[in-house]
Amino acid sequence: MTGGFFDEAFDAEQLPDPLPNNPFGLLTEWFNEARERVSLLNWNTMGLATVDAQGRPSSRMVLCKDIRPDEGVLVFYTNYRSRKARDLEMNPRCALLMHWDELGRQVRVEGLAEKSPEEESDRYFATRPWESKIGAWASEQSAPIESRDAMIEKIAETVAQLGLDLSMIVDGHPEDLEIPRPPFWGGYRVRAEAVELWCNGAGRVHERARWERKLPEAGQHAAGEWQSTRLQP
Repeated sequence: MTGGFFDEAFDAEQLPDPLPNNPFGLLTEWFNEARERVSLLNWNTMGLATVDAQGRPSSRMVLCKDIRPDEGVLVFYTNYRSRKARDLEMNPRCALLMHWDELGRQVRVEGLAEKSPEEESDRYFATRPWESKIGAWASEQSAPIESRDAMIEKIAETVAQLGLDLSMIVDGHPEDLEIPRPPFWGGYRVRAEAVELWCNGAGRVHERARWERKLPEAGQHAAGEWQSTRLQP
């Protein structure tokens, strides 16, 4: 009787029992549920935390563009001259965070980032809107600029430098523009070595579980098996 009372008082979405061997099945399920929620804007936003060579932390929001459960990999894209890219060049260790307040769920990932193959970045870049493609060429991410007008002028100059036919844009056929991927822009694969899944609970008695695995050393191909444990809130 007492147990039933407390179960109701501290109600929470339950993580599976027993916990799955691989956290990416449940992570992907949550990700897809967030995608299907019309009310969730930027449902694939995730925080990315890095550190520089002096150990100074930095965080920002990026978009998760792919999840590969079998590999335990999440993918995002960015300017390779940005601060985040410079940090990852010095120290590939990073942390990711996805939080869906409306769903009462959160995902934390710790792992190692590596640049995506060029052909993979090319394929994704080809799917972007023309504005985003030109913006990727024009923006020296995080570099100072005098004004918004100066940025727009820089975009116009980039269109001219790329030899793009402006009439295609004006006439409403920008999809016919052939805009290659900038060599300084592309993807990162974050190979997870730890994943934590969290469900909101009443009285802040949340549901938490953590999975860890050993990533392959140089010359090895396969990562270790996931080991899971439940955590107190």
